Amino acid sequence: MKIALMDSGIGLLAAAAALRKLRPDADLVLSSDPDSMPWGPRTLEEVTALALGCARAAAALEPDALVIACNTASVHTLAAVRAELEPGLPVIGTVPAVKPAAALGGRVAIWATPSTTGSPYQRGLIRDFGGTAEITEVACPGLADAVEHADDAAIDRAIAAATARTPAGTAAIVLGCTHYELVADRIRAAVAPLAAPGLTLHGSAEAVVAQALRRVTGPARLGGGTVTVLHAGRPVALSPAAARYAEGRALAGAAPAPAPTPAG
Repeated sequence: MKIALMDSGIGLLAAAAALRKLRPDADLVLSSDPDSMPWGPRTLEEVTALALGCARAAAALEPDALVIACNTASVHTLAAVRAELEPGLPVIGTVPAVKPAAALGGRVAIWATPSTTGSPYQRGLIRDFGGTAEITEVACPGLADAVEHADDAAIDRAIAAATARTPAGTAAIVLGCTHYELVADRIRAAVAPLAAPGLTLHGSAEAVVAQALRRVTGPARLGGGTVTVLHAGRPVALSPAAARYAEGRALAGAAPAPAPTPAG
């Protein structure tokens, strides 16, 4: 089995590590374009072009499914990627875990990028799945970029700023950007003193991986547990920043796949 994941940068590590845990044999393709980060401030046309570039590079390696492991790309480009690649290649988007976070009511905070916060997409999730929960949207400027570069000081500043905008007594936090899942423990530690007892954090990695495995069709093929990393379509090594996170270290020891043969 071969599963491809795409994102602007290393936010895809959370889903890739979850997939590695469920299917250690699966060959992984990690396709991103970190030099173009962040995607949030870009125009819809730019984000669509970048996402399609990452998706096409991954699709060229003939995976069994493609996960868009990026909330911004899922919000703005899921339809375009599906229109180009499906039905031949199943494409799975990432949805912030508003429904499970809001299931018990109480105060819920959705931490997300500025471009996703307040968007019609996120407001629709709140309307459809928020139930009786008291939901606050918390923009987290700079956090995804700080995580991408493993900049500890910048991560701490961004988390502190978002914590200050999170209501006291919050019982659950939705991690509305895949990059945030890489620093979930740091977010929990920062918010816990002001939160309700038993604070829960809700990422989307496990759910999106389960959906990807359900979407794989045809006879199951055993992979070799390899990892192929693409930056703007170019084969590269896993970045040093990725190794700063447990999810990256879980993949770092995997056998690298043979470099793709250039076309022509």
